[in-house]
Amino acid sequence: MPDAFNPWSSSQAIDTRRLFEDFGIEPIGPLLDLLPEVPAFMRRGIIVGQRDYRPIAEAIRDRRPFHVLTGFMPSGHPHLGHLLVMREVVWHVRQGGHGMIAIADREAHAVRGLSWEDCDRYGREYLAALYALGYEGEAYFQSGNNSLKDLAFEAATRINFSELTAIYGFEPETTLAHAMSVVTQVADILYPQAAGEPAPTIVPVGLDQDPHIRLTRDVASDLRFFYVEDRGDHVSVRAKNAPAGALEAVAAAFPGSKRYEGHVDVRGAAHGDVAERVRQLEREFGGFGFFPPSATYHSFMPGLQGGKMSSSVPDSLFGFAEPSAAVRKKVMGALTGGRTTLEEQRRLGGEPDRCTLYELNRFHLCDDDAELAELYRRCAAGEVTCGACKRETADRVEAFLVDFRERMDEVAHLAAEI
Repeated sequence: MPDAFNPWSSSQAIDTRRLFEDFGIEPIGPLLDLLPEVPAFMRRGIIVGQRDYRPIAEAIRDRRPFHVLTGFMPSGHPHLGHLLVMREVVWHVRQGGHGMIAIADREAHAVRGLSWEDCDRYGREYLAALYALGYEGEAYFQSGNNSLKDLAFEAATRINFSELTAIYGFEPETTLAHAMSVVTQVADILYPQAAGEPAPTIVPVGLDQDPHIRLTRDVASDLRFFYVEDRGDHVSVRAKNAPAGALEAVAAAFPGSKRYEGHVDVRGAAHGDVAERVRQLEREFGGFGFFPPSATYHSFMPGLQGGKMSSSVPDSLFGFAEPSAAVRKKVMGALTGGRTTLEEQRRLGGEPDRCTLYELNRFHLCDDDAELAELYRRCAAGEVTCGACKRETADRVEAFLVDFRERMDEVAHLAAEI
């Protein structure tokens, strides 16, 4: 994988090992003990990595404020590939997070060339799906959010085109609108803190979206007025973009601190307490006081025909609004982990780890871990044929979609109000 990475590609291979080793993504497993409850997508290893998730886990555990933000580019109808992120957002909101959803219509218009009318129509379908899953929180379209545009302009003062070229592989032919859509995404990620109060922010994404997270963390740091560093025997507060009088206010806030030309040393106070007070002062002097955003990274469910799920391969997925007969046909035609003959299937057993329908059940259809384990066992033991498993899975899909469509219809008015 080259240094530059294209989050808009539908075919690019993802070198997971390198993302972890070179870009600092870490496993989420060691943090799960901090959570009062562990959802299925974490228990089952579907969430494969995290960046700075500890502040989120601790906020959930301690019932402290945090934000949940993700965005959807409305380049088509919502489908199976979007379901996991939607569910993860809803789960974090239910754990106490303040929800914020960005409909990235400016990105869809700039990168995919969709009309504004299509962006609006598809965007409201995404919102209806989220509300149907139980989402409670705020939402906006990028094109209609003037405060977001102001924040994007401010973020752009900390980003140059050579940086975008290094991260995304932009070329001289890349339109400025495409570059602006990246800056707008940075603003999306920071927007919950700018519109409300600074707090840890979790952004659930696929591994291919990590470039946006890394860029935003850099911008969030660059927009701060101060560095607050734990030096062991004292806490050092160093000014970098602070306006006149701000450093003096820091010194005054901590009696007994030592004021130097570019920094203040604070003794006898915990790093966290100093950081929080400095953040408050930064806001008082017109700054943002951003926390660096955190992220969870999910693996990609394979398409129903194997390989990557993609809208360009219609049989690899199904949309929420597709007719039941069409969806059932796709499920019945899915690639499985079955053997060449029925005799081999009974003698050797199936291979559920290679089966797209087992993955469909693991990701979305089997809430009960014991039921999923039994499904795996029956397949591996050769006790069930692929035809029977397909029929069972198709029945689950159909029941889910019938219920989901009814709920989407019930909440369509909420999407229309955004």
